[in-house]
Amino acid sequence: MAATTDNSQANILAAINEVSDKAQLLVREEIELAKAEVTAKLTKLARGLAIGFAAGIFVMAGLLMLLNGTAWLAWYVLPVGDNLNYFWGFYLVAGVLFILGGVAGFLAARWLKSVQSPAPEMAIEEAKLIRETVKSSDPETTI
Repeated sequence: MAATTDNSQANILAAINEVSDKAQLLVREEIELAKAEVTAKLTKLARGLAIGFAAGIFVMAGLLMLLNGTAWLAWYVLPVGDNLNYFWGFYLVAGVLFILGGVAGFLAARWLKSVQSPAPEMAIEEAKLIRETVKSSDPETTI
């Protein structure tokens, strides 16, 4: 009878150790999943920002040339009198730019409010499922 008790205690200890090892493995895997998910999202974000920055530089250079030409064209078309009043064309273009800047700022503020955070959503969802499974009285039907 003592051998049977020792054997059942050994089985219980082995089961507890196995559950503990599996729980540690599960936690490590969830942490790795969260790291991988955040890394992937941040890598995409960094690539997009770098390419967007380069595109912005080219667009700004082109825009400066276009605006300069537009200001001279506006001076040529405006009925401002003599040839020394060329600054009116630049004022006209500046006014249009201020209006466009205000509209763009408003739209940017609206779009930035809808940006999602780079939180590891899959890892969080998996952790919630694991918690529900562990707390459930019938774990087979929870999964």
